[in-house]
Amino acid sequence: MTVLSPESLRQIKRLDLRARMVVQGFLQGLHGSPFQGFSVQFADHRRYNRGDDPRLIDWLVYAKTDKYFIKRFEAETNITGYLAIDTSASMGVHSSLAGHTDTDTMTKFEYCTCLAAALTYLMTLQQDPVGLVALGERMRALLPPRSRRGHLSEVVAAISRLEPKGTVDLVGGLSRLSAMMGKNSLVMVFSDLMPSGDQADDVEKHLDETISALSRLKHGGNDVIVFHVLDEAEVNFPFEGPITFEDAESGEAITVDASGFRDVYLDQLRHFRESLVSRCGDLNIDLVLLHTGMAFDTALTEYLLERQRSG
Repeated sequence: MTVLSPESLRQIKRLDLRARMVVQGFLQGLHGSPFQGFSVQFADHRRYNRGDDPRLIDWLVYAKTDKYFIKRFEAETNITGYLAIDTSASMGVHSSLAGHTDTDTMTKFEYCTCLAAALTYLMTLQQDPVGLVALGERMRALLPPRSRRGHLSEVVAAISRLEPKGTVDLVGGLSRLSAMMGKNSLVMVFSDLMPSGDQADDVEKHLDETISALSRLKHGGNDVIVFHVLDEAEVNFPFEGPITFEDAESGEAITVDASGFRDVYLDQLRHFRESLVSRCGDLNIDLVLLHTGMAFDTALTEYLLERQRSG
């Protein structure tokens, strides 16, 4: 069991310690990877592009990686980050409550808050200012972006106080976030992207509106990463026989024959995610598909790649 696995981290109650372990394990894993020699220096370099001044090439990095990177100046390095976390009740659902999966698996909300705290830790290492907003029935701007000493503790503490409850106006929240932000920011959205309330009756309309809101963020001159996090059981659907599912937000319950329903459910989920991948790709929005049983390497690597591209 690796230090980056949700099972191992769930035994640690403090979010700041979880984040520290994730980042330290991730940075150690960079050695021997395509980022070898980069480590925490990655914030000070970017890949060499045709037209760049060859005098800026860092030959020490080239000797270690066999790739060309050029040095970046401080003003070029810094980017303002915003963490936008879905706090709806659906994020707090744990499939183990039905006795079907490992109780050590994190909920979607726990997974997202741990990932958000780890990314805050990484951004702090790079001296990037980071802010925090909560996406619920209304958007709440909890902390403005700062890079000062002690801001990491403030962000992690604010994340720790969040609770998954109620519904989420994801579209309205993202739209308000785009209106309050400046340009050239990095927006990180953490959500299961599930429709709430009346939206639940029309998934396609909800997807259209969500993509439109993400598009407004992107067209404001910002980079956007969407971390689409589902419960492991939502992805694999390990249920058998008659089972009752209850909507975490409305309380509405439905009983189905899981064995007969599985193929239909998995086909609909595949269609939803394929559409999401395609439409985010068309807008040049980074989409990271995750579930609560996955180690955190995938998400952190995508963040690192996005930071290189934004350089």
